[in-house]
Amino acid sequence: MEGLGFIWTIIVGILAGAIAGLIMKGKGFGFVWNLIVGLIGSVVGGWMYNLLGLSSNGGIWGNLVMSVVGAVVLLFIVSLFRKKDK
Repeated sequence: MEGLGFIWTIIVGILAGAIAGLIMKGKGFGFVWNLIVGLIGSVVGGWMYNLLGLSSNGGIWGNLVMSVVGAVVLLFIVSLFRKKDK
């Protein structure tokens, strides 16, 4: 069953990237890159939650919220370094 947890992590990360891309309108990088950012954002969200002493014990929904928060923060930080179109 360990492989199933990994698959759920990927699915949650992909969903988080898609949701974060919708939240950060104009600051995303397109669908595929937002999905990749969502996967990385899952890790960032987990790190942030641990740093703040929070827990995502809400099962898959709690993990999704945590991942979306991480992905939005990551998209925001990356957008700060992105070139502005004139």
